[in-house]
This record gives sequence, structure tokens and C-alpha cells, in this order.
Amino acid sequence: MKDFLRNNGVLILIIAVLLTLIVAVTSALMGGVADPLSNLVGIVTTPVRNGVNAVANWTEGQYQRLFLQDQMQAEYEQLKRDYAKLEEQLREAESDAEENERLRNLLGLREKRRDFEFESATVTSHGSSNWDSTLILSKGSSVGVEAGDCVVDEYGNLVGIIDEVGVNWSQVMTVVDSDLEMGGLIARTDSAGILEGQFDLMGEGKLKLSYLPENSEFMAGDQVLTSGLSGIYPSGLVVGHVEEVLTDASGMTRYAVIVPETDLNSLEQVFVIKSFDIIE
Repeated sequence: MKDFLRNNGVLILIIAVLLTLIVAVTSALMGGVADPLSNLVGIVTTPVRNGVNAVANWTEGQYQRLFLQDQMQAEYEQLKRDYAKLEEQLREAESDAEENERLRNLLGLREKRRDFEFESATVTSHGSSNWDSTLILSKGSSVGVEAGDCVVDEYGNLVGIIDEVGVNWSQVMTVVDSDLEMGGLIARTDSAGILEGQFDLMGEGKLKLSYLPENSEFMAGDQVLTSGLSGIYPSGLVVGHVEEVLTDASGMTRYAVIVPETDLNSLEQVFVIKSFDIIE
């Protein structure tokens, strides 16, 4: 080995110098371009780095998407709760407005009939069959409601008569019930008769005014009121209007078919007349 270096030292030195010059010149010419080894390492590692970055970006995107989805779901649930609350408030406001309207209308009736003592009640159920037509109210004997009391709507139209009373409830026999019987008269002519329910008319939501004097005059559209002649019920309550005039099966007498002024099926609040003055 020593002999080789001794014999070829100058040659090796020349070769080393030349390699050094070549590397220097090459680096200068490449202007900072990576050497072949670094370039090879870069070629191998670049796809790996790109893959890692892609996975990281995808993971971050999925996380953000899921986070936003959860956030949107939470906001949606909150909006549903807010909407339900607003709907409830709207229903309450509408209910209050309707009750205020009923009370304002009732105030007009109070002005006309200062002798009436009213008890407000809610209709809790409607009942009807082939044999009766009734309403159940939320007030009873605890507030002075009694059997025989008349029940009206906010306009003073007759709804019916209390026929059964509990402590905190009562039952109304409506004006079309087949058991109803009370005095009535034609407002235009003061012709008096008997208001009574009838099975076949009850199914149509109507009643009749019968036992009218032979010379009585009445026609379709005439308003029918309570007569109050017996003193049991107040006078002047609007019952309904004449729909048609018919002759009974015997052909001897006439009667009027009456359509109630109040809509019995849509009543929510009514007023019980607990006391009144008898007008002679």
C-alpha cells in the first residue's frame, strides 16, 4: 500500500484536485440545485409528505364539517323550541283577545239589562245524541249556579237552560234539546207561543215555536225572543229567527221552524244568568 501511494501519490493528488474543481464548478453552474443524493431523498420523501398533508387536511375538513353539522343541529333545535314558544304565546294572545272581545260584547248586554247577574263559564264538552243536546260547563253550585238558570252567549242569545248541577260543573240543556219547553214570542208582532224541541228538528240543530194564536202573523226572518210570561225565565232573550212556517200533521194549526241565533257547536265561553228582575 505504501509503495502504491509512493508511486502514485502525485496522480492521486491531481485526481482529487480535479474532482474538487469539478464539484465546485458543477455547484456554481447548478445555482443552488440540490446534489444528486439530496435530490434522490427528496424524490422518495415528497409523495409521503404530500400523503401525510392530504390526510391531515382531510381529517381537519371532516372535523370542521362534523363540528359545523353539530352546531347547525343545535341551532335548529333551539329554533324549534323558540318557534314552539312563540306559537304558544300567539295562542294565548289570541285566546285572551277572544275573551276580551266576548267580555266587551257582554258589557253591551249588561248596559241593556242591568238586572242580570252573570257568571262566566267555559264549555268543557259538547254532547249530543238522538235524544238530547247538552253542554257541560266549568261552573256549578259553588258559585251559585242553579238548575233552571238561563245560559247565553256574549251577545245575549239564548244557549239553553241549566238542568243539572254539580259543585264545580253544570249541564246545559240547549235550545234544540227535545225536552226544552218555554214561552216565546215573535218580536215583530208580539205573538206568543211555546218554544219546544223536537226529535227530528234537533238533528238539524233547530226547534219550533208552536201553539200560536190562529190570527197570529209571522214570516221567515222574524226574530223570536223569550216571553218571560211565567216568570221562570227572563224575557227578551234572543232565541233565533223563523226559517219557515209549516202546518202540523192534523192540518189544523201552524208552527214556525226556528234556527238558533247562536252557533251551539262552536261555543267556548258562555254566561249563566243567576238572577234577574221579572218584567211584567
